[in-house]
Amino acid sequence: MTASIRSTNAGAFESDDLTRQRMSRIARRDTAPELALRRALHAEGWRFFVDRTVEGTRCRPDLSFPRLRVAVFVDGCFWHYCEAHTHLPRRNGDYWLDKLSGNRRRDAATTSRLEVAGWTVVRVWEHDPLDDAVRRVESELVMARRRRGVSHGPHRGSQAGTPAYSAASTSPSQAARVAAAEMGDSRSTSGL
Repeated sequence: MTASIRSTNAGAFESDDLTRQRMSRIARRDTAPELALRRALHAEGWRFFVDRTVEGTRCRPDLSFPRLRVAVFVDGCFWHYCEAHTHLPRRNGDYWLDKLSGNRRRDAATTSRLEVAGWTVVRVWEHDPLDDAVRRVESELVMARRRRGVSHGPHRGSQAGTPAYSAASTSPSQAARVAAAEMGDSRSTSGL
C-alpha cells in the first residue's frame, strides 16, 4: 500500500513540475489583445509607456499616460475571472476559484491605489471589440487632457483621418513634417 501512495505522490509532483513549466511560459505582457490596442492607439496618435511602474506605487499598468495620469489595463478573461467567459478547470477547481478570485481582489486594490494617487484607471477586457476599447480609452484620455489643461496628444481637425500633433508631444522634425502635410507638400510627409 505504501508503494501505491508513493507512486501517486510522485506523479503529483511530476504534474506540478509540468504545470510550473507550462505556467512560466504564459506571457505577462505583449499579449495579442494588448498589442492590438497599442497599435490602434498609436495609429490614432497617442503615445504611451508600456508595462512601466507608476511612481509611488507598485502598480504596472499595461499602458500608462503619465502626463495625463491615465492607466490602462487589458484584462484577460481567464486570469482576471471574467464571469461571462471563464470556465474553471475541472481539476483543482477550489484552488483555481481562490486564485482567480484573488486576482480580482488584487485588480480592485490596484485600481483603488491608483485612483487614490490621482490616476484614472481604464480596464478593458480581452473580449471587448477593439473599436469599443479604443473609443473608451480615447474618451478617458481626452477628458483627462481637458481636466489637466494639457495639450499633449493628438488633436483632431487638421486633416480628415490624419492626426495632427501638438508641439508639446512632437520632435522638431515631426512638427516640420506635420506643417508640410498641412500645407500640402507630400515630399516631407513620409514619416507620418
